[in-house]
Amino acid sequence: MSRLSWRDRLRRMNQRSLFGPGASLGPATVNELATEPEDVSAMGSARVEAVQRLQVGLFGIGAMVLLVGLASIIGGQAERNDQLAVPEAAPTTEPSAPPAQANPLADAGVVPDIAAQPSPSPAPPPLDLPPPRPAAPVDAPPSQ
Repeated sequence: MSRLSWRDRLRRMNQRSLFGPGASLGPATVNELATEPEDVSAMGSARVEAVQRLQVGLFGIGAMVLLVGLASIIGGQAERNDQLAVPEAAPTTEPSAPPAQANPLADAGVVPDIAAQPSPSPAPPPLDLPPPRPAAPVDAPPSQ
């Protein structure tokens, strides 16, 4: 059994061999893994998986850059429109009188129609009361 150089051992290591279930068993397991020939398809699938992860990451970063750029363009256009707008622009429509308050129950005939303005009624005459007496001191005996 020939001993592998450190370069060959590094070439044969991948993420699965470093963090897999046999990684914590000790140096004997690492030597056994290093001496076993790895399946060529396993190395190819690991490379394909790494390339796919790299593509997904780059696509995500590109999407974020485009999204931030689009938000910046929209914000710039909004600021430009605010600066170009006339601050004291007159309304384009004439104000109309507010509609009278509708009473849907009276319109349906369920309750009698109630006038919008109450009719004035005569005020009752003021009461004729005697003038108020001065208050008696608290310690004074009651007057009879």
